[in-house]
Amino acid sequence: MPDGESKQTSATVAWQSRDFRFYSAARLLGVMGGEAQAMAVGWQIYAISRAVGLSISQSALRLGYTGLALFLPGIIFTLLAGHVADRYDRRTVVLCCYTVQSLATAQLLWISLQGTRNVWLIYGILFVIGTGRCFSGPAMSALVPTLVPKEHFVNAVTWGATIFQIANASGPMVGGLLFTVAFGGGLAKWNGAPLVYSLTLALLLTYLVLFSMIKPRGAAEKKGFTIGTMLAGLKYVAGTRLLLGSMSLDLFAVLLGGAVSLLPIFAVEVLHSGPHGLGILRAMPSLGALAVSLTLLRIPLKRRAGRTMLVCVGIFGAATVVFGLSRNIYLSCLALVITGAADMISVVVRSSILQLATPPEMRGRVSSVNWLFLGASNEFGEYESGLTAHWWGAVRAVVIGGVASMVITGLWSGFFPALREADRLTPESLIAVEKQFSSQEEVD
Repeated sequence: MPDGESKQTSATVAWQSRDFRFYSAARLLGVMGGEAQAMAVGWQIYAISRAVGLSISQSALRLGYTGLALFLPGIIFTLLAGHVADRYDRRTVVLCCYTVQSLATAQLLWISLQGTRNVWLIYGILFVIGTGRCFSGPAMSALVPTLVPKEHFVNAVTWGATIFQIANASGPMVGGLLFTVAFGGGLAKWNGAPLVYSLTLALLLTYLVLFSMIKPRGAAEKKGFTIGTMLAGLKYVAGTRLLLGSMSLDLFAVLLGGAVSLLPIFAVEVLHSGPHGLGILRAMPSLGALAVSLTLLRIPLKRRAGRTMLVCVGIFGAATVVFGLSRNIYLSCLALVITGAADMISVVVRSSILQLATPPEMRGRVSSVNWLFLGASNEFGEYESGLTAHWWGAVRAVVIGGVASMVITGLWSGFFPALREADRLTPESLIAVEKQFSSQEEVD
């Protein structure tokens, strides 16, 4: 093959795999539906809270509870989920989990059509959805290396992140647009959240069909159920500085610097843009991430991966501060685009380290630990944002969180030198830097 043609096709090598194509199509639809649903749930809970006379700070706390409801299953089931991902057929695990999530979405649709104002019922349904994600996340993550050849893995990770960001951007925007649809007469009850939930349900059902067509290579490890096998992933992460550093950096930076759960308040009270503006704001980080991921497909990150990740997490915190201080929707959108762009590079580096520095038979359990960290940074981060907004106000909460993210980045650069010195995203390079700093710690 001529060199020119090789360069032209190198950005799309992962798509040569039939299973990766089905996986990506399913994931696009599933994440898109989930993001549209998250936008609708946030707006619905905020609207209910204001309708019953709650203050803005009380409404912020209720929004934070949505993240807590999604996060709690991770605390309860994470180690079990990792064991299940390594012991049973991962495709079957994912299909079962998304069937449960489809039923939960159908329940959200039904109660919204009934006009319920019981937010605790919504939290209960979110807990079920969070449980499905807790078990499906590690299984899906561990499944990816079985869909493409080893040499195409980083390309697959980058494409996976790109697909995720396309869905993250389009889901909230479509959800916001559907909120502007106004049916009349007997169809009026479908206005707003019910229409969005209907879309999500349709996308999840299509997801199930596409994912069922995947035929991954290799079988799951058949080990008995013991506390030791469940804790193996946690022990492996704790003993691997690269994994512990990258996961915990994301945990604390996004936990403190995330502002997603507070976007309904910013859309209404700060930027005065309504549900359509909320959909746009939720989409902005994904648009930034999408632009960066497309760039990485053409110009892969070849050197200094660890340092680049640390710099980008610092930029994420700085852009979060700008968003919190902004009173102009265009500046706010730009700040959110930058947070998404910076976070995207961190995602690619962290995801590559996770899979390339982990033995195949441990990927499910290690991925479950990663999903606990992700849940803590995202869903529990939403609760943290709601709680701090309840204490200090939404603007102060976001600004203080952004500053804290920058401080965390500086501290982690010193705490985890192996992460700082990680260079190439290859198994050989990552294992070498891990051994180098592990041996130095033993000497010290």
